Amino acid sequence: MSREFEMSLMGELKFFLGLQIKQGPEGTFVHQAKYTRDILKKFDMGDSKPMTTPMSTNTALDADEDGEAVDQKEFRGIIGSLLYLTATRPDIQFAVCLCARYQASPRTSHRQAVKRIFRYLKFTPELGLWYSSGSSLSLRGFSEADHAGCRIDCKSTSGTCQLLGTSLVSWSARKQASISLSTTEAEYIAAASCYSQLLWMKATLSDFGLRFGRIPLLVDSTSTISVAKNPVLHSRTKHINVRFHFLRGHYEKGDIDLVHVVTQNQLADIFTKPLEFSAFVRLRSELGVLQVEGVDNALIKGEIERQWTGLIALLV
Repeated sequence: MSREFEMSLMGELKFFLGLQIKQGPEGTFVHQAKYTRDILKKFDMGDSKPMTTPMSTNTALDADEDGEAVDQKEFRGIIGSLLYLTATRPDIQFAVCLCARYQASPRTSHRQAVKRIFRYLKFTPELGLWYSSGSSLSLRGFSEADHAGCRIDCKSTSGTCQLLGTSLVSWSARKQASISLSTTEAEYIAAASCYSQLLWMKATLSDFGLRFGRIPLLVDSTSTISVAKNPVLHSRTKHINVRFHFLRGHYEKGDIDLVHVVTQNQLADIFTKPLEFSAFVRLRSELGVLQVEGVDNALIKGEIERQWTGLIALLV
C-alpha cells in the first residue's frame, strides 16, 4: 500500500473513532470506555446512581400519548450517541433499540427508560468485546424471537447473533416487518434472518480461503426446527412469506444444521427482552463482553473456556 499511497507509521492501533483497542498475544480487546464517560458527562448523567441492568424486567414501553412530551432534539441526540456505543456493547442493544422506536414523539416514560440505560453504563463503563487469538474458525449462529412484544402494533422482535468460534462478530435486535400469527412463525422468521447473515459471512470468509460445511444455527423452538425440516407447506405455514422459506431450501441442500438449544443457553435471548440480573450477566459474559481490567491471561485461558464448554459440547 505504501507504493500507492502516502503513508506514515504511527505504531500499533490503540484508538480509532472512539474505539479503544488493546492488543496482545492472547487476543484483542475493543471497548469504548472513554466514549461512555464522555456521553455520561454530556447528558448530565455522570453523577447518576448506578444500576445493574439496562432495563427492568417489568418495563413495557408504549406510545404513552397522555404522557408529558420531552425535547425531541435532545432525545434523538441521546439515542444516536447510544446507538454508536452498541458497536462494542451488545448488552445494551435491545434496550437502546426499544427506546429508539419512540424518537418521533418522546415522552417522559421514554426518557426515564433512557436514563436507566445511562445508569447501567455508569455501573459498567469499561465493558467491551474480547476476541481471542486462540478462537476456532467455526461459524455458528443463535436466533430468538419475542412474539408480539411490541405494545403498539403487536409485531415481534427478532434477536440474532453470529459467532466465529467464541468471538461475537455480528448481532441485531430488530422488530419484524410483519405481524406473526404464532410464536413458531416469529421464531422461523428470526431464524431465516439469522441464516441470511450467516450466508453472507460464509461468502465473505470464502474470499479468505475459509470453507465451511453445515453451519449450526441454534434455536430453542422445536416447532420452528420441525417447520424448517418439513418439505410440505401445511396450514400452519402456508401463510408465511415465501422469502423466509429459503431457510428450508438451504437445510435440504445441507448448508445449515438446525440445532435445538435449551432456553438457558440461548445467547440471542439478551437481544429480545429485558432479563433479570443473573441471567443477563451470564449471557453477557458468554457473548465475550468483559471488563477492561478483567482481560488477563487467567481469565482468557480459564473463565472463557469454561463458559463455552457446555455450548460447544452441544455441537459435537
